[in-house]
Amino acid sequence: MKRRGILAVILVALLMLSAGCAGGGGEGGEASEAKEPIKIGIVTSLTGVLESYGKMTINGFELGLDYATNGTREVAGRPIEIIVEDTTTKPDVAKQKALKLLEEDKVDFLVGCASSADTLAVLPLAEEYQRIMIVEPAVADSITGAQWNKYIFRTGRNSSQDALAVAAAIASAKPGATVAVLAQDYAFGREGAAAFVKAGEKAGLKVILQEFAPLNATDFTAHVQRILNAKPDYLFVIWAGSVNTPWKLMMDMKLPERGIKIITGTPDLAAMRAMWGMEGQEGYSVYYYGLPKNEVNDWLVEEHKRRFDGQPPDLFTAGGFAAAVAIVEALEKTGGDTDAEKLIEVMEGMSFETPKGTMTFRKEDHQALQTLYHIRFERKEGFDYPVPVLIREIKPEETAPPIMNQR
Repeated sequence: MKRRGILAVILVALLMLSAGCAGGGGEGGEASEAKEPIKIGIVTSLTGVLESYGKMTINGFELGLDYATNGTREVAGRPIEIIVEDTTTKPDVAKQKALKLLEEDKVDFLVGCASSADTLAVLPLAEEYQRIMIVEPAVADSITGAQWNKYIFRTGRNSSQDALAVAAAIASAKPGATVAVLAQDYAFGREGAAAFVKAGEKAGLKVILQEFAPLNATDFTAHVQRILNAKPDYLFVIWAGSVNTPWKLMMDMKLPERGIKIITGTPDLAAMRAMWGMEGQEGYSVYYYGLPKNEVNDWLVEEHKRRFDGQPPDLFTAGGFAAAVAIVEALEKTGGDTDAEKLIEVMEGMSFETPKGTMTFRKEDHQALQTLYHIRFERKEGFDYPVPVLIREIKPEETAPPIMNQR
């Protein structure tokens, strides 16, 4: 009996093996094809003035991918492969690296960039090669405005969303206030200032001065002195990066004591360490790990601390996470099909859950509508920077920007 049982098992195994070998053109062939990897090319700053932003994005993207796929990094039976290229925060390099990803690596998606200038250099390639590009975290309005094409989706917020958040915060505190703007002299700063002028006018505010500092500037004394001379009620600072920042100078020149309230976005943690003296000043936040209250953010904070020696997620980690979730959800809807036209069809109007709550890709321009946060900086024991404390959530519908593309 035992021998007959063993023979029976061997016979069944042989039959199964034979069936598998015979299925080369049928279901077996489809299974083999389904295992072809989905390639995602991330083109962002790993060096240069915005290298910290790029690294946050990559960390967040990998965490988001693990979250959205339950750790498998597969969609519809297809493994996901990530290929990262460094733009060095230079537009010409960004374009070159994106071309490499598209032509040599044959990526199915692009994700990037940290810099708005880098992103604007890459946008036309998404259309030329008919590949979906998720923009994160570049902010310039023109990305989903004048330079937009239908292959572009953005999980990062844009300059107009920032401007609407700031205008709402100032107008609620002091209707009719006068405002000066200090920004960096490139696409991010220029477009942010222009967006704020429009948003401020609608909110009944008056912009009386705009100062633009060169991107490589180290001395901002002349800019701040002109702001002091103008005597605005508020100074809106539009700044990126943690190197060569104006925060200490503004405190040394005692702007708050002279009646000028400073309002700005919460930067990355490294930059906030240079913001002592900002306690009591207000601003807005794209993301600070202690602000959102939802299960996705709880998972991100816990897992980030576990993977990175107790460090919490930073400013753009949540954005990278959201980009990964958006790609996985879109692929689930197409059954793993990376055809751009099919992806566009399911992504337009698509909502998905992120550490900031629900985001929705607006159909008209593929800009993600999202929550922002009105905050106040406070000193807290155990922190080596002024902590953003929530005043209120600014809902997605409050900061829905104007549609600025030519669709």
